[in-house]
Amino acid sequence: MRLSNINSNNRWFLAASAVVSALLAGAALSGQQSKPVDDQALRNAAANGDEWLTYGRDYAETHYSPLDQINADNISRLGLAWTWDTEARDGGALEATPLVSNGVMYGTLTWNEFFAIDARTGRYKWKWDPGIPEQHVRDICCGAVNRGVALYKGRVYQGLLDGRLVALDQETGKLIWQVQTTDKDTDTMTTAAIRVVKGKVIVGTSGADSGTRGYFSAYDAETGKMAWRFYTVPGDPSKPFEHPELEAAAKTWTGEWWKLGGGGTVWDAMAYDPEADLLYVGTGNGGPWNQRYRSPQGGDNLFLASVIAVRPDTGKMVWYFQETPGDTWDYTSTQPMLLADLTIDGRQRKVLMHAPKNGFLYMLDRITGEFIAGDKFARRVTWATGLDKNGHPIEAKGARFDKEPILISPGPLGAHNWQPMSFSPKTGLLYIPGEETASVYAPDPNFKYERGYWNTGMLVGRRAGVAPGAPATRPAGPVREPEGADQQPKATGRFLLAWDPAANKERWRIIDESPGIRGPYAAAFGGGTLATAGNLVFQGAAAYDARTGKKLWEVDLGGPNVTPITYMLDGKQYVSLLGGVTNKSHLFTFVLDGKAPMPASATTTRTTTPATTDPQTLLTRTCSACHSLEVVTSSAMDRDSWRGAITNMVARGASANSAEIDILTDYLATTYPVR
Repeated sequence: MRLSNINSNNRWFLAASAVVSALLAGAALSGQQSKPVDDQALRNAAANGDEWLTYGRDYAETHYSPLDQINADNISRLGLAWTWDTEARDGGALEATPLVSNGVMYGTLTWNEFFAIDARTGRYKWKWDPGIPEQHVRDICCGAVNRGVALYKGRVYQGLLDGRLVALDQETGKLIWQVQTTDKDTDTMTTAAIRVVKGKVIVGTSGADSGTRGYFSAYDAETGKMAWRFYTVPGDPSKPFEHPELEAAAKTWTGEWWKLGGGGTVWDAMAYDPEADLLYVGTGNGGPWNQRYRSPQGGDNLFLASVIAVRPDTGKMVWYFQETPGDTWDYTSTQPMLLADLTIDGRQRKVLMHAPKNGFLYMLDRITGEFIAGDKFARRVTWATGLDKNGHPIEAKGARFDKEPILISPGPLGAHNWQPMSFSPKTGLLYIPGEETASVYAPDPNFKYERGYWNTGMLVGRRAGVAPGAPATRPAGPVREPEGADQQPKATGRFLLAWDPAANKERWRIIDESPGIRGPYAAAFGGGTLATAGNLVFQGAAAYDARTGKKLWEVDLGGPNVTPITYMLDGKQYVSLLGGVTNKSHLFTFVLDGKAPMPASATTTRTTTPATTDPQTLLTRTCSACHSLEVVTSSAMDRDSWRGAITNMVARGASANSAEIDILTDYLATTYPVR
């Protein structure tokens, strides 16, 4: 029957039915349709369990969800709902936390590729490739990584590896505006997840290992115009300081640091307290690492390795707390931080919790910056013996180096790296994904600053005057350790730690020493944590009872996995995360009683025939594109640990097939064994 033959009453009935159907369809998507991500939505994100609107799910960066449909009693029923093949490119790692708004998932892959997919089905919506020049990234630290996008008023934002900040249309993926946030004549990049606060897009910088000057900036979300910039280290003192805080900071430096950059880049940690109207930012390591070169007479070197609180409207500093004064060990304070309201010693406190690379957990009053409490969260910490009453580290004798190498714990990858921690108000516990690491710090006696290279002042990284593939110069005989190191417990492996911040003590700890994650690279692998009201804590693709640490669920994603998120659509709670070998990775989404088939297991091999049998050539190709050979060859491990380290690096995008992995394992285990 043609519509033209239907009488008017039937036409009205059909039209009304269509309207009702549309309304019912809209009702089925209740809470998921036409909700703008504006200032109010971001302020109230903690109460909105249905979506994941910002990097840490809320401004406090708790990575906690109030959803409990999936819980400790039924998680054994968790199965795959759908997967999406990312088609991510080699040369970097997946470290981004995706966002969910109005039934659509947004995120970023290697080389800053944006994506938008249907959060119900994984159906592709759009992708945008910014065309990052690859050589620029391959020449400096630390690969084609990015930790996430931001959503605000119909737009999706990301800071790019080439220093651009871009805004795309959230619905179409079309570019709206872009602005260069860095000086193209420097080695400064952007890898941090973007946050939006009060209509301003907050973007940090990366590149301290190359000897750059750190800063973070605020841009108008509508126009892309810069509102303010905060430099984390002072510039040339013969010139006017960009803002008043730098005049005092300059007094904590010596020599001509500004010619070497100084460091202090902001490549991860941020949080915001709307009531206090304070934006909190963690700053990075010194550039060069070796303080002897950048500040020869010592000094605290403000504001390196610090937490800084500023007003988001103006960028004016309210307080700072330096966690590693005079950093010389690459102990960044850029690791994710978290805000919570706690009762401590019978007193309500507004707390900022932070577990940086240096191995100590800090609890600060987030209004004043006052130190409340702190302790070791890594078991082996040799550079300092503890914290004093003001939270300042008590450095171990001999922890600083001049000309001779020294073995220090933690190493440059830290006791905690980029992986987010989480806090459950239900259990009152903080969940920290960490790693016991150590490294030999060997000063470079021939250091010369040169743009386009690592400028650490150490025998590490791609250095000027050192031929690609040249082996590291290893110290002969035993390497000394700081005084008291022999009194510290021996500890290895990755761990998941549940810490009671109110009591300032450990509640439980899961230690994983499996070969696949042992060795100096383990801190760079494994996902961050997600805590839920279902008494669960997820770390990557595993779930534990948040109260006891008992493992309840785990799935093999075929390679490294990233930080999970959870959301609810049509009455169903989902858990999603990126995982697998980079160029064979998927976005995996799970639901109770999910029955979707797993994609074919990702592997690290493409062929079993080695392109070359020369281990030095393989070592150069596999390792030096990101971090250079010395990061590898200054280490000492057993055969299983070397294999695990190589396999993990290949999973993150390095190039080696199974036969080449065997050759590298044999070479490294023989040449650089455990001493």
